Amino acid sequence: MNEFLWVEKYRPQTIADTILPKELKQTFQNIVESGEIPNMLFTGTAGLGKTTVARAICNELGLDYIVINGSEEGNIDTLRGKIKQFASSVSLSGGYKVVILDEADYLNPQSTQPALRGFIEEFSDNCRFILTCNFKNRVIEPLHSRTGVYEFNVSSGKDRAVLAESFMKRCDTILQGEGITYNPKVLAELITKHYPDFRRVLNELQRASIGGSINSDILVVDNSQYSDLYSHLKNKDFKKMRQWVVNNIDLEPASVFRGIYDTIDGKVEPESIPQIILILADYQYKNAFVADHELNLVACLTEVMANVQFK
Repeated sequence: MNEFLWVEKYRPQTIADTILPKELKQTFQNIVESGEIPNMLFTGTAGLGKTTVARAICNELGLDYIVINGSEEGNIDTLRGKIKQFASSVSLSGGYKVVILDEADYLNPQSTQPALRGFIEEFSDNCRFILTCNFKNRVIEPLHSRTGVYEFNVSSGKDRAVLAESFMKRCDTILQGEGITYNPKVLAELITKHYPDFRRVLNELQRASIGGSINSDILVVDNSQYSDLYSHLKNKDFKKMRQWVVNNIDLEPASVFRGIYDTIDGKVEPESIPQIILILADYQYKNAFVADHELNLVACLTEVMANVQFK
C-alpha cells in the first residue's frame, strides 16, 4: 500500500535530497560524514521531514533500523517487546542498530517515557535511538538529557521563502513524473496555505490528482460533512450528534479534529473561538492514549456543545 502513497514513493533517501534550513541540513550531513550516530530527539511541527531525516541518516550509514509509532504502539509492553526483540540481536552490518520512535510526545510521561529512558540505557552497547516529537515540552527532561535535541525550526522569513521555493520545485518534478497537469499559481497557494506541513501538501496533491489535473478546487475546504454536525451542536442535540459520530467513525479521528478546526470559522461566536480550539487540541492529544476513539470524540463534542456559543 505504501508504495502507492506519494509521501512514501518520493521520500528522500539521503540528507542531500531533504528540504531543510541550510544550517540544520549541514548538521545532519556532518553526522553522516562522521560515521557516528548519537541518540537524538527531533522536534518540530508535523510534516517537516523529521522521520525522513532519521531514515536518511540510517540509510546513508548502512544501519539496520526499525520505526515505531508512539501514538499507535505506545503502551509499555508493546514498546518493550518490539525494542527488545530488535535491539538484543547483533546488526548484520556490524554497526549500531537504530530505533526510530515517532511521536514520542504521545507516550505517557508518567510510565512509558521513563521506561523508554531505561531502554536507551539498557541497549546502549549496540543500539541508538532517534525520537521525533511535535511538542518537546511533552517529552520528559531525562529523555532530553540523554539525547541531542535538534529543532526543525522553519519559521524565519528567509528560510520560509527558500524552503517553499524548493518544495515548489519538488512538487513540479513529482507532478510531471506522474503526468499530472497543474496551475503553478494554485500550487504556490496550496504550499502557502499548509506551510510548513509539506507532507499534507503532497497528500492533498495526490488526492486531487485522480482526474489527471490540479485546479483551484484543491484550495476549497469541503465543509459539507460538518454542516449537520454544527447544527446538532448548536441545538444541543446529543442524540443526533452521537449518530453523526457513528456515521462518520470511518474517518480518522485526527482528521475530524482537523476538519472541525478548518471549517469552524463563521460558525461560532468570536469569543468562543479560543475555547473550541483548546478543547479540540486537548482531545486530539488524548486520542493517542484512549482505547475507545468513538467515546473520546463524543466526549470532545459534548464539551464543545456545553461550552461553545454557535451563531
